[in-house]
Amino acid sequence: MKQDLTGQIAWITGAGTGIGESAAIKLSEAGCKVVLSGRRKEKLEDVAAQLSSDYLIKPLDVSIRNDVTSTVDSIISEWGQINIGVFSAGLNIPNRSWEKVSLDDWDKVINIDLNGAFYCNHAVLSPMKNQGGGLIINISSMAAKVVSDVTGPAYTAAKTAMSAMTADLLFEQRNNGIRATSICPGEVATPILDDRPVPVTPEQRAKILQAEDLGDLVLFIASMPPHATINDVWITPTHMRKPPTLLTGR
Repeated sequence: MKQDLTGQIAWITGAGTGIGESAAIKLSEAGCKVVLSGRRKEKLEDVAAQLSSDYLIKPLDVSIRNDVTSTVDSIISEWGQINIGVFSAGLNIPNRSWEKVSLDDWDKVINIDLNGAFYCNHAVLSPMKNQGGGLIINISSMAAKVVSDVTGPAYTAAKTAMSAMTADLLFEQRNNGIRATSICPGEVATPILDDRPVPVTPEQRAKILQAEDLGDLVLFIASMPPHATINDVWITPTHMRKPPTLLTGR
C-alpha cells in the first residue's frame, strides 16, 4: 500500500537543477510541502514556480556545516518537522583523472559530494528521531559500484563513501524509525554532464537516463509504507554508450 504523502515536509538539496529539481516537483505533486536548497537562489525560484504545493526557499552551500545546521533549525522552526530528506547536491570537475586532478579540485568534490551529504544526514537525524521517524534518500552513483574511466578518483571515492554511509545510517537507526536509501544512477542527462572532459552530445543525452526518471524513483521510494525500506537502488540506461564496466557516473 502506498503511503499518502500529503502534508509531509520534504527537504531537497541540489534542488535547482537535475535530479533535485525533478524530485522536488514530483514530491510537490504528491502533496508534500517542499523545502528547496541549493547554491543559486535564482535557480531555486525557477523550480518553485513549477511546484503545486507550499514551499520554502533556503539557499545553501552544503559544504558549510554550520549553514546546514542553521537551515535545518530554520525548517523546524517554520514547519515543525522534516519527514523526507533528498540529498542530491553534487558536482564533478573537468580535470578529473589521476594525472590531471588538483588537490583543490579533490577537496571541492569531497567537500560537496561527501562531507555535504554527511552534514545534511547528520543534521536531520535528531529531528527525525524526535518525531518518531523519517526517510533519507541519498543520491549516490553507479560510480560507487563499478570503477570507471568516466568519473575520476574524487567522485568515485565520494560516492562510494556516500553509499557506505547510507548503509551504516540505516543499520544504526532503522529501529528508531529512520529509513535510509542510496540511489545509484548511471548516466543521467543533467547539467553535471557539462563538466565531462569528453562532451556528451544531444543525441547521446536523449538515450540515457533523464532527470524525470530519477524524480519518479524518489517518489516511489517515498511512497513506500514506513514499515518497508528500500536499502539501495541501481538504475541505469537501457542503451549502453560504452561497455558496461565503463558506464558509470552522472
